Amino acid sequence: MSATPLLALRDVGRTFSSGIFSRRRVRAVIDVSFELAADRPEVFAVIGESGSGKTTLARMILGAISPTAGAILFRGRDVASLRSNRDRRDFMRAVQPIFQNPFEAFNPLKRVDRYLYASARRFAAASSRADAERLADTALHQVGLTLAEVTGRFPHELSGGQLQRAAIARALISGPSLIVADEPVSMIDASLRMTITNLFRSLRDELGVSIVYITHDLATAYYVSDRIIIMRRGEVVERGAATEVLRAPQHPYTILLKQSVLSIDSTYGGGAPPASRATT
Repeated sequence: MSATPLLALRDVGRTFSSGIFSRRRVRAVIDVSFELAADRPEVFAVIGESGSGKTTLARMILGAISPTAGAILFRGRDVASLRSNRDRRDFMRAVQPIFQNPFEAFNPLKRVDRYLYASARRFAAASSRADAERLADTALHQVGLTLAEVTGRFPHELSGGQLQRAAIARALISGPSLIVADEPVSMIDASLRMTITNLFRSLRDELGVSIVYITHDLATAYYVSDRIIIMRRGEVVERGAATEVLRAPQHPYTILLKQSVLSIDSTYGGGAPPASRATT
């Protein structure tokens, strides 16, 4: 008998009404299925342009909205069925988000370290200020920062790259098994994107954290991902190992995406990205 997957999507769909008085229905996500193994952490990329349904998919995985068809199972439990405060807190401890714009993830009037301490108290049972500081400092070290660098500082006093790494540290405090990262490098300087993608590889390899990486950026997906799916208008049109799909795409939409960016192979010197180790 196979082990229970960490995450399993079973024919997941989501339909929205287009307006208060309209009967028109919009199918944002259509019959999406995939699994992440519990015993093999990986970076799994969901790639698509704006309107492809990838962010809606991310919100469903996080439990922010429920599917209108199919089911999302985390460690065998339907995410939509988690109703009690305890169940929701346990789920949120194990599944953490990272959002697109780090400056929107933090209140500009609240010091960054306060967020870290709050996460330590809520999700890691920190019983004292010293415990919260220790947990925050450990998480910050895992992303290349220190507590001294963020203590007392407001979001605008950090660079975009520092703030995104602080957001990742905040997510790590609870010791998650899964991170859902929605366009985490699109709002930071191009020179810092490699820092974040390398960090995702380290989280996978050193901490055993799986990452669902939501992106429109084929180059970073090629570099960091083990497996990918390509979404178009809510549907998965291609899937497989990242290197195989992006080097030799089969679906016309994937081919068009690849042609619309600089050569992926030339971006990374023509070699296979060190992250890729998955099979289909």
